[in-house]
Amino acid sequence: MKTMANPKTKLRGWVLVFLVTMVLTSAGAAGPVKPSATDKCPVCGMFVAKYPDWVSAIVFKDGGTVFFDGAKDLFKYYFDLNRYNPGQDITNIASVYVTEYYNMTLIDARKSHYVIGSDVYGPMGRELVPFKNRPEAAEFLKDHRGQKVVRFKDIAPALIESLD
Repeated sequence: MKTMANPKTKLRGWVLVFLVTMVLTSAGAAGPVKPSATDKCPVCGMFVAKYPDWVSAIVFKDGGTVFFDGAKDLFKYYFDLNRYNPGQDITNIASVYVTEYYNMTLIDARKSHYVIGSDVYGPMGRELVPFKNRPEAAEFLKDHRGQKVVRFKDIAPALIESLD
């Protein structure tokens, strides 16, 4: 004999599936918290919250977050992680964020486009200016006399050193 499931039990099951799905999909999507007034850039020592237009962050798999006053210092830290955070490794990094120049929101640094050599300076002088998409980066490059647009994977220590 076939039995029918109680409609209330079925509904509770679907609600539970929905809630679990929402928790799992939102867990990694929130991005880093904003820096506090006492968070300092580990590269230059500046208070990061004073420069919200340039905030960058690295979030480690253990939940630790490190803030920077610009993408340039983020890359200095990233390329010399052992110096700035002994015991950590690039494989322990969960996500990397930069502040998008036009809309001032944190975006995935690994998917971003960066304009170098422009007439726009950050808190530490010459800076990589981040964009979510290439057309906006190309427009900025033209409007602000930039040298070129690069991707995360194309940025090397020598490029970062050339900005100092």
